[in-house]
Amino acid sequence: QVQLVESGGGLVQAGGSLRLSCAASGSIFRLNLMGWFRQAPGKQRELVARISSGGNTIYADSVKGRFTISRDNAKNTVSLQMNSLKPEDSAVYYCNLASGPDIYWGQGTQVTVSS
Repeated sequence: QVQLVESGGGLVQAGGSLRLSCAASGSIFRLNLMGWFRQAPGKQRELVARISSGGNTIYADSVKGRFTISRDNAKNTVSLQMNSLKPEDSAVYYCNLASGPDIYWGQGTQVTVSS
C-alpha cells in the first residue's frame, strides 16, 4: 500500500508564492508519475502538473510559467513551487502517484489566494 502525505498550502495574497510538498511511502515501483491536481468548489478535479520518474513534465496551460514541479526519486517526494498566485488558483490541491494500473491520492491541502 502506498501513502501520500502532503504539506504546505495555506493563505496567500495574490502575487505571492507557496510551495507544496508530498512524500510517498510504501511499495513504490520506481517507474511512476507523480503530480498535483486541484479541485475548486463546484468544479471538477483538474491536472495542475505532472512529472515522470525520468523528469519529464507537463503543466496545465493556466499555470505554465508560474508553477514548477520537481521530484526527488531517492526520497519519493514531489514538490510544487507556485509563484505569481492568482485568486483563481484557490482550490484543494491533491498529490497523485500513478504506477502502472494503480493510482494513489493524498488527503488534499487547501490553497487560498486572496485578491
